[in-house]
Amino acid sequence: MIRVFLVDDQTLVRQGVRSLLELSDAVQVIGEARDGDEAIAEIPRVKPDVVLLDLRMPGKSGLEVLEHLSRSGELPPTIILTTFDEDQLVLNGLRAGARGFLLKDVSLEQLVSAIKTVAEGGSLVQPGLTDRLLRGVSHLENKFASLDEPDPLTERETEILRLMSGGYSNKEIARSLDVAEGTVKNHVSNILSKLGVRDRTRAVLKALELGLVQGAKR
Repeated sequence: MIRVFLVDDQTLVRQGVRSLLELSDAVQVIGEARDGDEAIAEIPRVKPDVVLLDLRMPGKSGLEVLEHLSRSGELPPTIILTTFDEDQLVLNGLRAGARGFLLKDVSLEQLVSAIKTVAEGGSLVQPGLTDRLLRGVSHLENKFASLDEPDPLTERETEILRLMSGGYSNKEIARSLDVAEGTVKNHVSNILSKLGVRDRTRAVLKALELGLVQGAKR
């Protein structure tokens, strides 16, 4: 059972997501927060497996929640719940440590699949929204320290990075390539090092911005 924590200032949204997840045997909602301050206080205390996070909230925003918990080393795998007009916010949220994002009108099947993916160590992107978001990347402010060309990736590293961009976990990549999961982990570590980033979501973002890969659809 995957333990999920909801963060959204709108009561109806929290109730709707909770009601949706209660239809799944794989997920249990263990807590809620209605603003950023409450989230920062509660998430380290209850230690959920996955957080579903709104970005626009009164007081501390979802982005501030991500940055605070990331700095303190207490950020669980987090999925941003977004609407169509939040491109820059979503990109900033991913750079701050979120594992992926979904539209708020997501189906139960998509939501549970996304929760499972990030709980298993993967990152996720919703194809329609991601394609549009990434088309606009060149027009958005870039906050990476450098977009210099990284050390060249090997053919296998590029292949793994492409699968990472499709939201595949290490276990799924290993199964897809018919190699040991430990081998995939070693490749991922090398990829992060070469790209100069600290997690797989930032690796995918930087690779997309540099044109190293194109989003892979599951």
